[in-house]
Amino acid sequence: MKVLLVEDEPKIAAFVQTGLTDRGMQVRVVDDGRAGYECGLQAGLDAIVLDLMLPGRDGLDVLAAWRREGVQTPVILLTARNELGDRLQGLALGADDYLAKPFFIEELAARLLTIRRRLNGERQHLLQVGDLTLDRIARAVRWSDRQVELTSREFNLLEFLMRSTGQVFSRTQILEHVWGYDFDPSTNVIDVCVKRIRARLSQAGAIGERAPSIEAVRGVGYRFCPPAHADGSL
Repeated sequence: MKVLLVEDEPKIAAFVQTGLTDRGMQVRVVDDGRAGYECGLQAGLDAIVLDLMLPGRDGLDVLAAWRREGVQTPVILLTARNELGDRLQGLALGADDYLAKPFFIEELAARLLTIRRRLNGERQHLLQVGDLTLDRIARAVRWSDRQVELTSREFNLLEFLMRSTGQVFSRTQILEHVWGYDFDPSTNVIDVCVKRIRARLSQAGAIGERAPSIEAVRGVGYRFCPPAHADGSL
């Protein structure tokens, strides 16, 4: 489990890093709010432990900025503040949990493991590429914080392509997996469906270099491409 710890008190940072490392976690420590914000934008993190009282940039401001940027990495707030207002504000800004100092390392580790178990369950039915998320159970698609309205067929096609981001599928493969029966490969039903999906994503604001796209491969078929800055990982 990869954890980012944003904490400016050396003794606490060392205590947490040692305790979590001893439990098999990989911990990166940053002692400044500005640097912590930049590190939190990076992909591959499983959780962030964030102190509220930080030099450079306040923890609540960092948290709010992450959520505005679409960063969904779970965040546990770690702070000496223990007032109800601070806890409520942190949770309202998108924090997943709150732990007040002083604390036991066992409790922090247990909360991090709970987050990992929850995410493992969610990832079984969630597909995400960049800011585009597809929920297989709810059959819902969201671009950033906006709902993308799709028909059942459009949803099935998008899901099929997102499951193998970057892979090119022939029209015959798409017809067999999405339409579920043999279909005349010369028909333009796939092209029409792709055009509608693109239009609906565009209506939701999913355009520009931050947006993934369905790309036509001349003479072959289609593939789902991640945004230019993303690697397409889930």
